[in-house]
Amino acid sequence: MIRLPLPLLALLGLSLPAAAQLRRAAPPAPFTIGVVETVHSAVLGEDRVLNIALPPGYHPDSAARYPVIYALDGGADEDFIHLAGLVQFAAFPWVEWLPPSIVVGIANVDRKRDLTFPTTVARDKADYPTTGGSAAFQRFLGEEVLPFVDSLYRTDGARTLIGQSFGGLFAAELLLEHPGLFDRYVIVSPSMWWDNGSLLQADPAFLRDTVQAPEAVFVAVGEEGAEMVDGARRLAALVGRSPKVRVECRELKGHDHGTILHQAVLDGIRWLKGR
Repeated sequence: MIRLPLPLLALLGLSLPAAAQLRRAAPPAPFTIGVVETVHSAVLGEDRVLNIALPPGYHPDSAARYPVIYALDGGADEDFIHLAGLVQFAAFPWVEWLPPSIVVGIANVDRKRDLTFPTTVARDKADYPTTGGSAAFQRFLGEEVLPFVDSLYRTDGARTLIGQSFGGLFAAELLLEHPGLFDRYVIVSPSMWWDNGSLLQADPAFLRDTVQAPEAVFVAVGEEGAEMVDGARRLAALVGRSPKVRVECRELKGHDHGTILHQAVLDGIRWLKGR
């Protein structure tokens, strides 16, 4: 038989009635961090899901307007929830790494199709048979998603795009060929090896005086092998050819392709803020 000290018995005696008295004050309620917009894309010929997190205090009738951060791979089971949390943290008044912002996560249907341009490499075609649809996805983004969000939410015109891996490749393609859609880019572990690195061979469109240049580009890569590191470096160097664009390339030690996103996005947010 186990004997308990009298003081411990007394404490147990005091705690049991308190626990027994705890009751729900209200029925359980869902915990939500945003809204889900299901839209039909005429460009893609399919329905798509946009997950949208609104900043604290957001009200459709308010005069306040907010910058928008767009996240590729933005499904609820992808990167949307944790990126929305990073943005919330960075916008806390005691942090102030960025202003309160709207986060729009673009959920995937076929990311290999949407985030890659056509490749001439036979093995890539065999390994990824649905690839090559980035031009249509660019149109979906520029012609449908951005106007949709601007028409229904209180946006201020400032836009940031976050993409990793194939999402980073797509962000780089958009940056180099159609840079005016976004002001800022956070490009993480971009798959610049795609199509034997062909995207890095052409001059960025914003080197021409008639093309609007982005404000800033943050590129990050982890300990992911020489090919990935070289691709990130070359992308940053290519962007850096324009004196109009502020650019940074970070190599994050201790992170691989699977772990880099959080640290890279936080570093990117701080760098964009100038901290």
